[in-house]
Order: sequence, then structure tokens, then C-alpha cells
Amino acid sequence: MSVADPSTSSPDLSPGVPAGSVAVDVRALTESVQSLLSQLRADLERLVAIPSVSAPAFGAEPVECSAQAVAELLRGAGLTQVDILRVTDPATGAPGRPAVVAHRPGPPGSCRVLLYAHHDVQPPGPVEQWTSPPFEATEREGRLYGRGAADDKAGICLHLAALRALGEGLGVSITVFVEGEEEIGSPTFETFLAEHRDRLAADVIVVADSGNWRLGVPTLTTSLRGLVDGVVEVRTLDHALHSGMFGGAVPDATTVLLRMLATLWDDEGNVAVQGLRSAQGEELDYPEQDLRTDAGVLDGVELIGTGSLASRLWTRPALTVIGIDSPPIATSSNTLQPKARAKFSLRVAPGQDGATAFEAVAAHLRRVAPWGARVEVTVGEIGRPWAGDVRGEVYDVARWALSAAWDRPTVHMGVGGSIPFIAALQQVYPDAAVLVTGVEDPDTRAHGIDESLHLGEFARACVAETLLLAALAGQTGQLGQARSAG
Repeated sequence: MSVADPSTSSPDLSPGVPAGSVAVDVRALTESVQSLLSQLRADLERLVAIPSVSAPAFGAEPVECSAQAVAELLRGAGLTQVDILRVTDPATGAPGRPAVVAHRPGPPGSCRVLLYAHHDVQPPGPVEQWTSPPFEATEREGRLYGRGAADDKAGICLHLAALRALGEGLGVSITVFVEGEEEIGSPTFETFLAEHRDRLAADVIVVADSGNWRLGVPTLTTSLRGLVDGVVEVRTLDHALHSGMFGGAVPDATTVLLRMLATLWDDEGNVAVQGLRSAQGEELDYPEQDLRTDAGVLDGVELIGTGSLASRLWTRPALTVIGIDSPPIATSSNTLQPKARAKFSLRVAPGQDGATAFEAVAAHLRRVAPWGARVEVTVGEIGRPWAGDVRGEVYDVARWALSAAWDRPTVHMGVGGSIPFIAALQQVYPDAAVLVTGVEDPDTRAHGIDESLHLGEFARACVAETLLLAALAGQTGQLGQARSAG
């Protein structure tokens, strides 16, 4: 791996960075990170080799092993207090997955920084579809492939890079929080925050679980859509019927369900549910051909929706049917079905409450049900959206650090996906500056087959976080940052 060496004629910060920040020798810190990259990659490869899938259908032992490995790495990086903690899941009464919390105090009155990442990963999916084994980190053409290589074990290694590069020169109070259940919706996160509120308190929170707009373009994430899912169940009969004897007069549940689902979108593909809100956000130019390439849209298939692509992807609601319970083709028969179900996933625009958005969808489905069919809609997971007000000294320092590492201006972007715990963090610590960064790019394929990390981007991200922490050494613990707008 290699990283560009940002040119600098002196160790001083670039113009525009708050005067309260200390002078930073960009060249020296870049070289320090460069010397660490080989070991960081080896550490990342060892983490990828642990199949720490947090989904309930998978065994708990790999997640425990992953937590132990992370704790060992943080101890080796000089953090003096490292613990593996868990709290009880309020919904099930069972213990949550293990989180690692590590701390190293800074000088009296120094800025308190919380570094977040997660060590659990998504299931690999069909292993035979991977080009190389999902839990064996493999390099191809400058990218490291493997489940968790980007999302989010690379985030752990970003934090390690900064801690190792700064060493005894670290001038801030550091707490590292590496969660173990982000990929299953962080069910114990808010309980964890309540129990460990003082231990995790910070002036600056760095969430290394997002990415960059494009390869080579440093980016701060400024908004995230929320998530709510639910199941709609339709009943028309008390038992199945022969379709030849009763078809044409008796409605079957599958037909009813399909007619209902079709009303959720207008002819242009916009979500057609009254009561769902849109928001204003970043308006980066996203050429249609770039989106088609990034998403793998087949030739001849049109994009859906109206308005800018950025708004469609980041600040407007998106509704997807992600599962249908009806007989599969292989076992189907000439039968009128008495019951059919579908699961929907709604991405909620920043600024709208998830429960309110769910009720809008549920009311729509009940209203459009034809032929008197009985409809029941039940809510599942709800995750809050987030919109950040990225003004203030800390954000200026963050933009400077990113720009120095990539040697080009930093941009802002929204993200259409959901990281609900960020809204929870902002609620518990309303005066903290929340910086959402990361190493993903349009080719990362997080959650998908052949997830990968671009090694050059990883190296630059390591430099950026190192520069950020070095510059924050000049800040005090009373920053008075702008509160989140979400």
C-alpha cells in the first residue's frame, strides 16, 4: 500500500483551520502512518479471518473471538483500560453481543474523543459465489477482498493507525468503542449507552462506518436515512380452494396482495404514500451513467423516480418489498391461496420519525385493499434517521485533515443507508461534534458478494484520522459545537 505525501513547506496547519488547533507536521505523520501500513494490513487480515457474523442463525463463538482479538489490538496500541462489555437485550432478556471499550486519558482539560467502529459482520451469503473465500483476505488489483474487510474491520484499523502513529504524542483523551451487533440493528445500543454514559462521554465522536463519494475524493457524511420495516398479511379465505372450481368468483390472497403492493409507487417509480416526507440535503452531481455502473443496472432498464439522483438516494423515502410468502413455483399447485404476506423495507428521510412513517404505509395498505380483504400490518425494526449540522471548529479541522490526506478538497454527501445508533449518540451527547467517515467506495459492495477495501483509500484514511487527532490536541474539552439537526 502507498499513500500520497501531501506537500507542505512547514509544519503549520493550512489557512482556515481554527487557531486553537496545534501545529501539525503533515509530512512526518504521513511517513509515520506509511511505516505502519504493513502491520495494519496484517492485523486487518487476521480480523477478516474471524467469521464474526452476529446474526442469530450463526454461532456466538466467532463474535466472542473477534472481541478478544480487538481487545488485544487496543491493548497493544497503548490503551490503558480495555474491557469487553455487554448488556441485557431489553426485548429478549438475553445478553447482547460483546462490545470492546478502551480508554487512555489525555492531558488535564484536553478534548475527549470517542472512536467508534464495529467488529461484527454480515453473513457471507452463498460462499460459492465469492471469487475468493469470504473469510480469507485476498488482494486483487489493489483491493483487499473479504467479509468485513471494509465494513467495518477496516474502521477498527483506522483507529489503530492513528493511535500507533501518535503514540505518546497523543494529546487528547481517547475512548474506543467497538460494537459487536451493528449488523443486526444494535438492539442493545441504547441500553449500553444508558449504562455506560459517563464512560463513553465525548466532545468529538468519530464514526468510521461510512465511506467516500468516489475513489480519490475525501468525504464527510452529513445525513443518513432512517429505516423501518414491516409485514403486511392478507387473508381472503379460511382454507385453500381449487382454482378451477372457484377461480373467477372467489378472490385469492396472493392476487389481492400484489394489487395492493403495486399502489405503493406511481408510474414513474416515486413512492406514492401520503404522509411520507422528504428532506433537503447535499446535492452532489451524480451522473446517471455513473450510478448505472455503480449499481450494475442492466442495459435498457430505466431508473425510477424523479428529481435529482442525490435526493432520490439520500433525502427522499425509498420503499422496497424484500420478501413475499406465497408458494414457490417448484411446489405450487392450481390453488387459490387463503393467506399471503410480504415484508417491506422503508428508508425514511432525515427529519421524519420512523413510527410515523410506518403508520403512513400501514394506513395506505389498509385503504387500498380490494374486495374487502382482511389486512394486518405489523411493524418490525425502526431506526432513526440523522442529519448533522457540520459547522464549527471540529468540522473545519476534519475537513482540513481529509483534504491534506487526499490532497484535494473535501466534499459532503448524504447516505441512503441507515446507521440508527448515530441519532442515539447525538441524543445522549447533544453537544458532541459527530464526524461520520470511513473507507467504503462505490465498488466496496458492503453486505454483498466480494466485499472489498481499496488499499490506497485505506492508507489515506489512516493519515486523515491521524492528522485529525493530532490537530484536536489544541482543542479543550469545552467545544460548544453545533447540535445535530436530526
